[in-house]
Order: sequence, then C-alpha cells, then structure tokens
Amino acid sequence: MRNLKHILILTSIMLLSSFAQPIFAQENDFIKEYLERLENSRKYLILVAETTPEDKYDFKATPESMSFAENLMHIGWAMDWHSQSLMGGRKARDWNTDTELKVDNKSKQEMIDKIDETFDKTIEFISNFDINRLDERLDYFGSDRTKRQVLLLLADHITHHRGQMLVYMRLNGLKPPRYVLYQ
Repeated sequence: MRNLKHILILTSIMLLSSFAQPIFAQENDFIKEYLERLENSRKYLILVAETTPEDKYDFKATPESMSFAENLMHIGWAMDWHSQSLMGGRKARDWNTDTELKVDNKSKQEMIDKIDETFDKTIEFISNFDINRLDERLDYFGSDRTKRQVLLLLADHITHHRGQMLVYMRLNGLKPPRYVLYQ
C-alpha cells in the first residue's frame, strides 16, 4: 500500500510538472525573444542617431514637437522608467530636476553613449527579471496591464519615437539607414 501511495504521488508530480514546463518555457522564450528584439532596436536606433548630423539634432517638425535629440533622450527616459521604476519598483526620476536622461547640454556623442548605457541597464534588468512576475498587474496610466504587456508597450514606445526621428531625417533631406528586421 505504501509503494502504491509513493507511485501515486510520483505520478501526480510528473503529471503536474508536464503542464508547468511548457508555461515556464514559453515565458523564457518570451524574454529571450524580447531581448533579441531590444538588441536589434538598440542597433538601429544608434545607427539612426549616428547617421544624423549633430546640427540636425535641434530640428523639430513643428514648434510643439520634440526635437530629434529630445526624441532620442525620451526613448532613454522611457526605457529607464518602464524597467527600473514601473517594473522594478525604483522611485521614478524627477523630470524637472534629473538631467541624466534629458538633452540638457549633451553633445551628440554624449547622448548616444547615454542611450547605449540605458539599453545596457534595461537589457540587464529584463535578463534578470523573474519570469514568474510577468503576470503581475500594474496601473499603466489608468489601464490595468501585466508586466508582459508593459514590456510590449515599451517596445512600441521606442518604435514610435524612432519613427519620428526617421521622418525628421527625411524632412532634412537625409536618407535613413536601411530598416533592420525584427525589432
């Protein structure tokens, strides 16, 4: 009878773990694929930033628009806030006083270096993120979102502002770098 009980327990554990394993693998795949996309996004964004001459960094399509440089640094600000603050729980930077991720008086190269560093920190954070927490829910500007959704929103946000930068290049007679797939 005791052996039957052990066999039943072992069978139950094996059966339950067979259901859990695919879910765990899917979450691991999500993070792996997300990081690949983020790396490709970094490469393309930096190529766009490097290709644009520094004298075009102040260009705005309209007076109320962000400049090319402001779009670039806003991407860094958003990466920091989405990962470190919203998902990681660190107190958010004060937009009015913190100049680390603002244009401020930074040169083109200083901005590119800061964006590259911010990608490093974001990628490190996501690489070490506990995948069991992807289903945790957050208030995202009044909407109830999972942390998985927050990562997807961050990717969209990067693409949105980079797209504005590409339009700015065209408006200045510059040819944007060839699009890099899967980002």
